[in-house]
Amino acid sequence: MPRENRKRGKKHKKSKEEAEPQQDSYVPDFEEQEDAAGPSWIVPARDAPAADLNAPFGYVDAEVKAYFRTVDVQIREWQETKPEVEADEDVDPNEDRRLFFVAALTEMSGKEKQLATDPDCSTILERMVYSMDDFVRRVFMDRLSGSFEQLSKHRFASHVCQTLLTVASETVARESKGILPPTPEEQEDEGELRTLTQLVLDACEELLPSLSSLIMDPFASHVIRALLLLLASDVLSIEDTANSGPGKSAFALRSKKSAAYKARQGSMKSVFENGEQGQGKRTPKEFRKAAFSIVSTLREQLGGNEVRALAANQVASPVLQMLLELEAAYEIADTPGSLMDHALVGMVTAIHENPDTEVPESDYLMTLLRDPTASHLLETLVRRSPDRVFDIMWRTYFAGKLAKLAVHPVANFVVAKAFERLSAEQLDAAVEEVKGVAGKIVKNSRTGVLRALVDRAGAIQSGIQDVVELVVAAFELESEDAKALLVPCILRLKPLPDYQKVVELASREEKEPSEEPRHKRRKTEDPLEPKVPGAVLLQSMLRLPSPHNDVVLHSLQAMSLDDLIQMAHHSTSSRVFDVALESETVPKTAKRKFVLTFIGHYHVLVDDRIGSRVGDRCWASADPYLKEKIARSLIPHEHALAGSFYGKFFARNLNLHVLQRDPERWKSMQATAKQPVPASGSASNPTAASRQPQPKSLGQKPEPGADVPAVTATAQKTDADADRGGGGKRKAKGSRPQDEIDALFDATLGKKVKKAELASVDKIKGKEDVESKSKSKTKDGEKKSKKRKDEEEGAAADKDLSDVLGAIRSAPKDDKGPKKRKRAH
Repeated sequence: MPRENRKRGKKHKKSKEEAEPQQDSYVPDFEEQEDAAGPSWIVPARDAPAADLNAPFGYVDAEVKAYFRTVDVQIREWQETKPEVEADEDVDPNEDRRLFFVAALTEMSGKEKQLATDPDCSTILERMVYSMDDFVRRVFMDRLSGSFEQLSKHRFASHVCQTLLTVASETVARESKGILPPTPEEQEDEGELRTLTQLVLDACEELLPSLSSLIMDPFASHVIRALLLLLASDVLSIEDTANSGPGKSAFALRSKKSAAYKARQGSMKSVFENGEQGQGKRTPKEFRKAAFSIVSTLREQLGGNEVRALAANQVASPVLQMLLELEAAYEIADTPGSLMDHALVGMVTAIHENPDTEVPESDYLMTLLRDPTASHLLETLVRRSPDRVFDIMWRTYFAGKLAKLAVHPVANFVVAKAFERLSAEQLDAAVEEVKGVAGKIVKNSRTGVLRALVDRAGAIQSGIQDVVELVVAAFELESEDAKALLVPCILRLKPLPDYQKVVELASREEKEPSEEPRHKRRKTEDPLEPKVPGAVLLQSMLRLPSPHNDVVLHSLQAMSLDDLIQMAHHSTSSRVFDVALESETVPKTAKRKFVLTFIGHYHVLVDDRIGSRVGDRCWASADPYLKEKIARSLIPHEHALAGSFYGKFFARNLNLHVLQRDPERWKSMQATAKQPVPASGSASNPTAASRQPQPKSLGQKPEPGADVPAVTATAQKTDADADRGGGGKRKAKGSRPQDEIDALFDATLGKKVKKAELASVDKIKGKEDVESKSKSKTKDGEKKSKKRKDEEEGAAADKDLSDVLGAIRSAPKDDKGPKKRKRAH
């Protein structure tokens, strides 16, 4: 209100009647209502409130949500810790967890859809799905049936549906084998419950009418991916990243944001460790028909322009890739009007009409080559298209354009996929075409193209030498002296001049350290750090048949010992050594030279997390003569290896104390022992399979290893020899104290020492003593022979006893002794 219109004085409070808004006092009579809206008994309905898209099935009560938060905390604690196994075998260790889980399921009954659409409770449902048994999963999915489409498009419920379909594969596999859980007694009167296989098929029927719109939805598209993986698990696989391009799987069920969120929720697994796990997957025949019907439905619903529009869509493109995989697997891609035909702009139809026709170049496919999203789809087309279709694609879109495409940041991945299908003639032409831009390929770090050429040449056994010369020329290593630096240059992905400059700069910085404080220096990438693409390229070259891989082997032999050890201690470059020792194409003489290179320095090699794995592979690939040389070179460093955190595991396989005392027995042990070869896993987890900790106490039963049987056998022999050769009086069996060593041997071998033989020896000795007293005349030669025999037995006993003591001294020092039991008061 303007200031000049305001009045002075107290504000007058309005009465209740004045405060109420005035309503229209006109009330139409019944006749007018009948004329306007029909008979008087029809009451006009109120406008229904609009449904809340965030909670289409209603909101969860605060008390229920608080209860499920406590459930989440408890289940998360159980998932991060193993169940405590009680000593009593008659008591189920999972009983408490089962009762708690049943109470949570009872509270969840009837609120499944509300909980699934709640932002907090949806994650709790996902966690609970992993611990549900087959019957509960069937009940849970049955409660969601009828609203599957709406739940799939919901922001939070879509993740619940996705997790349910992912875990359902285990239940479906058991149902396909006829393993069905019994129905509880309290639910027998509620009607027949469909199997999970039938529930999945019903969900497919529910989603089919709106499938074309669901694959474009940012949330429902992930549910469609999970459904396709469940229906066609024999064709599609999450681990299959061959058509996924750089660092992204086309079959990844979750987006990067969703995967990061789920990773923050901790591990999700069943809280019942004793449940049925590891059931083999088996795809029912009905699932194959359902997957085929999905492909056929989309072929009818989508036209050519619509299919091509899906290729560049970040949401729909991964689904389209899976559909193309199914088409190729079901052998329906090479038909006019297929999804592949639409994506290739009618190329399949043109070939069917005239096999000798030349298809004109399409601007659409040229765009796919350079698009970061659509290039993944083009990789699938290149990899799964029929042979005659690929030949036309190669002539039209790749031949004559490799100089530009091989250097392009996106198109080079498609070119690498195309190289995997080349014939011998096409490979020769591609090598000639790429020679002009080989230097640019290395400078721009597009070495995936070179690796694909090497792999294809080795697969078809054609043009191998030309491909090797192409790689050598790409790194400017034409001279023989320069070829000695092939491994360092390829590992760093730098041509020879650039590598030499970097080495000079690094040596200059070591001599002249920077005056700037360390905390103010910027962390820059080390130019001498080994690169993964370079290591992969070297591994591919080592797998080539001899003598084409000699250029890599000679470069390894020309490297200094310090560089080799530094290379073996790196998680990326050590993979080159793995292939050099394991590849069947590498000659045995080259492997032998490589193993001999580290003689005298194995204690430095194995004193590292990664280097110890390389040392294990060298030991496993060595012959008995080389093993003896390695072991004798490590005798001076025995104590250093025993004190090393990683070296002690390597030294345990060597049994150095046995080699020093009895070389012949050590050789027989190495001939009969089977050394475990470390698994070729990721470099981040290089621990060998043989690196198991020693028994914590001497009273425990040791794990079966390479040195434990030898020690126990030695101890058994020592005990017997000591009893036979003892000159003094022997104590009774019950009065002799038993030390920890004897307890260990008795626990491991049992009572294998033949006490009867020992007793018979004592009797014989007693009889000889009586006869010697009664007889006065004894030959001097018999006394000397008996004395010499006793001395030999005593020496053998001392030798075997020293073997046992040597084994005890070389054991790891960090092992704790046996815990003392508390006496009961």
